[in-house]
Amino acid sequence: MPSDELIDRAADALVDNVHRLARRLRQRPLSGELTTTEASALTRLAGDASLTVADLARAEQVRPQSMGAVVDSLEGRGLLKRQRDRADGRRVLLTVTRAGRETVVRGRTPRAEQLAAGLSSGFTEEELEQIVAVAPLLGRLAGRLD
Repeated sequence: MPSDELIDRAADALVDNVHRLARRLRQRPLSGELTTTEASALTRLAGDASLTVADLARAEQVRPQSMGAVVDSLEGRGLLKRQRDRADGRRVLLTVTRAGRETVVRGRTPRAEQLAAGLSSGFTEEELEQIVAVAPLLGRLAGRLD
């Protein structure tokens, strides 16, 4: 089991560096890009057939009201559509449109392009492998935070 000192050092390093990276990314807004929440919701819908707004909110760990705004935005862009559940007409299911699937398949967002440009110079192959290795751990950590 890791020591408390190592846990504290890891937490401090993450706060400092993740905050700095997020701030730099926010300082350079990109026109037309999906927000992180929109991209995540669209990707989940593309993999999970049809979900309700409440199901999607639960899966993404956000309030249904917040997810409603995300769904409205994605629907307005033509990336998903709402349709009545054939088995239960009271339920409204969300499904990804062809344009939404193409967006998910394309995968690389303008923000990812921005990061790739920053990674393309000044990092060794070993350092890039370390970044690739730590990314799933950051995702796992995000899932454990309330």
